[in-house]
Amino acid sequence: MAVSDSREVVIEATPEEIMDVIADVKSAPDWSSQHQGAEILEEDANGRPGKVKLKLKTMGISDEQVVQYSWTDTSASWKLVSSSQLKTQDASYTLTPDGAKTKVRFEITVDPSVPIPGFVLKRAMKGGLEAATDGLRKQVMKVKKSKG
Repeated sequence: MAVSDSREVVIEATPEEIMDVIADVKSAPDWSSQHQGAEILEEDANGRPGKVKLKLKTMGISDEQVVQYSWTDTSASWKLVSSSQLKTQDASYTLTPDGAKTKVRFEITVDPSVPIPGFVLKRAMKGGLEAATDGLRKQVMKVKKSKG
């Protein structure tokens, strides 16, 4: 059964600064507790990650996934290519500039290929949403500080 959720966060940075952090998939384990590793298999024409192999661990469940990214100036999304634990996964970041800040909306839909108790799946989704928003915000501010 597919489960969807979303979360928004406001980050005091430009969409470009935020997209740079999202595109730096190899740094994801630094700011997302679920990410154990990331390897870029293919890049798109702009040098951003295209096909990416991810090692993830959530609620004691390990998974190796291959995802295909799509990029615009104000969005990043990915679709699941392969996984040992999921049938499908669609996720996206949508960035809306708001003066010196940017509103970031993260949306995700997952469909586990193995039965997972509802409360475990909900908790895993909540952890993923927190990492994708609060973790992203902390990393963007850290990168911004180190450059400034």
